[in-house]
Amino acid sequence: GGERFGPIDRWKKDFEDPLWTKLGEAARGSGHGGMDYIMAWRLVQCLHEGLAPDIDVYDSAAWSAPFPLSEISVAKGSAPMKFPDFTRGNWQK
Repeated sequence: GGERFGPIDRWKKDFEDPLWTKLGEAARGSGHGGMDYIMAWRLVQCLHEGLAPDIDVYDSAAWSAPFPLSEISVAKGSAPMKFPDFTRGNWQK
């Protein structure tokens, strides 16, 4: 078809996440384009309100693993590394 990329501004009003709308200005000066601030804010909100966090221990482990695995790989001359399955296969269920 005739699809094209265009300015995103016309879509922001309808599709921008309400959390970004609420915290965007405060988050702008923080790391990773504001996402560090927003994720920390959301975690504190979940803990304060007794909600389940948006990410669990398995996500946290998986998000943290690439750095040490990369370091080991570099030390071994760019050797491939197996990525651990922290869920013991439960991600497939």
